[in-house]
Amino acid sequence: MPPNSLKTLLAEATPARSGDFLAGLAAESQEARVKAQRRLAETGLSDILATPLIDPDRDEVQRLILDQHDDEAFRPISGLSVGEFRDWLLSDEATTDAISALKWALTPEMVAAVSKICRNQDLIAIARKRPVVTKFRTTVGEPGRLSVRIQPNHPTDDAKGVAASILDGLAFGCGDAVIGINPATDSPSAMRRLLELIEELRLRLDCPVQSCVLAHVTTAIDAMGRGAPVDLVFQSIAGSQKANESFGINLAMLKEGQDAAKSLKRGTVGEDVMYFETGQGAALSADANFGIDQQTMEARAYAVARAFDPLLVNTVVGFIGPEYLYDGKEITRAGLEDHFCGKLLGVPMGVDVCYTNHAEADQDDMDNLLTLLAVAGVNFVMGVPGSDDVMLNYQSTSYHDAAYVRRALGLKPAPEFEAWAREVGVFDEAGFLMPEKQRGDAGLIARSKLLEAAE
Repeated sequence: MPPNSLKTLLAEATPARSGDFLAGLAAESQEARVKAQRRLAETGLSDILATPLIDPDRDEVQRLILDQHDDEAFRPISGLSVGEFRDWLLSDEATTDAISALKWALTPEMVAAVSKICRNQDLIAIARKRPVVTKFRTTVGEPGRLSVRIQPNHPTDDAKGVAASILDGLAFGCGDAVIGINPATDSPSAMRRLLELIEELRLRLDCPVQSCVLAHVTTAIDAMGRGAPVDLVFQSIAGSQKANESFGINLAMLKEGQDAAKSLKRGTVGEDVMYFETGQGAALSADANFGIDQQTMEARAYAVARAFDPLLVNTVVGFIGPEYLYDGKEITRAGLEDHFCGKLLGVPMGVDVCYTNHAEADQDDMDNLLTLLAVAGVNFVMGVPGSDDVMLNYQSTSYHDAAYVRRALGLKPAPEFEAWAREVGVFDEAGFLMPEKQRGDAGLIARSKLLEAAE
């Protein structure tokens, strides 16, 4: 199949979204979309494998995708069409072990193709079968658990403001994924100052958490060279070499950052040291999508992520804006697609359940997506004070939202963090946030520890 034919088929089979209309790639009508989905369902997985969407001589991400592929692991499914593979994934034969064994057999284009012919409930049911577990100071992604990133951003990186947000999050049982700050200034000195703040809080509280300042990978490498207490190295990534160049990175830089962080040996239960963020529309906004629909390009970013054994990957699903995902329905669909594709590729997926203020979406849409993702087994979500990020100016999920969904679905935090939170009186013996009236002496201990750390 010619690459352009496969690109057109994948794009026209994609559920409607504003970014593909913006790029001139979307199907002209719902009838045309359904016809494309039927043709895609009949397309062989082997045909997709044999049709690189970007010339590998021009694109290191395409070369990485081809190099990652395991022919032997692919053999059991090599004769299946996209539709037959979907049917198998939904069957009882597709156990967690069976799906996990396909990690290196699957390419991003294969899983993107399958997602395009799935209903939302299919995306949830299949992703739920495929947990991806990673470790640093906490173990993230085990079934029955939901971790939360504390996102204590401040428009001026004010230490008291950041610390207050962190302590508020810890009091709600959040932070077991990471305490991750988007810095107002991307410099080694600013990064080090924020990392030392988190490090002091962590040590005072004797709390099993990991920290990350979401600066550029080169800034993190510089900071590590200056002795900064770096736990996780962050970077935004995308699905083509050109798109990654727009972020000022390449694969070699990511490997350098990973090696530097591993050499510090700061993990206690594991050494997964990378944190990546992605989002549908990133490649298109950089004019680096090569005529490929935005959801397929997003899946290609996960091939980059899995090459570096990350602790955390999250799609910031509604952050880029309504030009790419117009309303709550499109954001919901994209979040479920991204989680599904990442999990099938063996990536530890979290989702920033979010929207910008000029999108046709609201917190009810986010409540719906949060609940659906938690049912699907998402590794982690964001904890933002009051759901409103005062530095990045967008709407996400709050500490209260995390408490709601854990209680509603019986989900617990990472085991190491749960044990700490129970010891200091944040959680009860069942592993849930302790009601204020029941905290008693344990609550006093928790509050005193948090206040001591704040001072």
